[in-house]
Amino acid sequence: MGKPVVDYSLYLVTDSTPAILGNRDLVSVVEAAVQGGVTVVQYRDKTSDTRVLVDTARALHAITSRHGVPLLINDRVDVALAVGCEGVHIGQDDMDLPTARKLLGEDKIIGVSASTLEEAQTACDQGADYLGIGAVFSTATKTNTKNVLGVSGLRALLSALATSHPAIKTVCIGGLNATNLQRVLYQSATDGKPADGVALVSAIVAAEDPEAEARRLLALVRSPPAFVGRAELDGAGAGAARDVESVLARVVQNFAANVALAVGASPIMANYGEEAADLSKLGGALVVNMGTVTPEALENYAKALRAYNLAGGPIVFDPVGAGATSVRRNAARSIMAAGYLDRGVDSSHTLSLAERASLVSALARRERNVIVCTGKIDVVSDGRRTLAVSNGHEMLGRVTGTGCVLGTTISAFAAAAAAAAAGASASGAGGSAGPDRLVAAVAALVVFGVAGERAAEREDVQGPGSYVPALIDELYKIRRETVKGDMVWLEKAKVEML
Repeated sequence: MGKPVVDYSLYLVTDSTPAILGNRDLVSVVEAAVQGGVTVVQYRDKTSDTRVLVDTARALHAITSRHGVPLLINDRVDVALAVGCEGVHIGQDDMDLPTARKLLGEDKIIGVSASTLEEAQTACDQGADYLGIGAVFSTATKTNTKNVLGVSGLRALLSALATSHPAIKTVCIGGLNATNLQRVLYQSATDGKPADGVALVSAIVAAEDPEAEARRLLALVRSPPAFVGRAELDGAGAGAARDVESVLARVVQNFAANVALAVGASPIMANYGEEAADLSKLGGALVVNMGTVTPEALENYAKALRAYNLAGGPIVFDPVGAGATSVRRNAARSIMAAGYLDRGVDSSHTLSLAERASLVSALARRERNVIVCTGKIDVVSDGRRTLAVSNGHEMLGRVTGTGCVLGTTISAFAAAAAAAAAGASASGAGGSAGPDRLVAAVAALVVFGVAGERAAEREDVQGPGSYVPALIDELYKIRRETVKGDMVWLEKAKVEML
């Protein structure tokens, strides 16, 4: 008969506990989920008697068989044999894989849970058909997880497997839901093999309408995240980067038509995460300025990140003082783990330009973000293209808040770029291309830097106190000049490809 070919895209792990299932019938919930598009079902029940397990598994197998979906039994090889289903999933504390294979035969699917590279390599060497990798995040449905990987840990494990066992199938599990699964799949694929699917428990089992939720989740798994700009795909921007001044002129003109204040932003200062769901629908961008790092603040940051990721809005993370204390370092890691960030803004004065370029490029590839590192020469990269912007003035470093203002400027340009791309796509003028966020960041750096230079040259500027209002004035004047088609200021742009 042969082993079935499996689509691991949307992998459902059942939960029969009242806290998740409630008073509903598990078989009915699974049937609805399969009709909605679940591609694999794992029956997991650690408490029921064997007779109940067999009866339930038979009922589930009758449903999954009708839809061509494999049914796997968690841990219990005996139940899988009794039912004649497609295979089992075993954990590190369950029956060992070689024994399970002897009992089940070569035609059955055997998946193994792995939370470390050693566990994953061993399972692959022993002939596992797929790996369940996690927990990605902590979860209430399984409290005995040995290791919470986070996106960075998942990415490192997948990258290693891409070299040692490129054919192994993988699903990631643990704390995944509609608000984060696209980000996890996108960011964990950096420089390695992407996960073949996501394994979900409460996101489907506890859903009010399991069929509709499964359909929605499968669409999310199979579609690119809303926050990924199509113009950033391979080969889309190399030529534009070489002729960056003409690109800047075109992009800035688009921005200028949509801006209202000095740099084109209409700011709302909000510290309450519950507002983010509504704010994210307004078409703007989110700036996470890591000021307060209390647990309450971090929770508010996380809520805002989830809302803007789901809406596809640009996010700028300014890791203020991230290296100063262990509390801030941990807070920065927490924020990075909580959401996809379009770009980070931070400064470094101790590394050479080449070292900074290498660091920023590597970080951008790893995180699949646009990364900005400010300094005397700003460096910005999306992992494929790295540019240096030499505009600016030393006075910018003599007043407080310019880094925060730069983050706001970048967010305004990113939001305007996204809006312009969406408008072009809707009208048919721009096809399906999304915003080139690297160019948006570079354009913002140039505008900010040129405004800083012009402010310092003014006769009315005598020091830091008079410099700040002059900077705001020059940002406003550049916008006004651009709206009128006067692009002379752009001749001052100092941008080079690294």
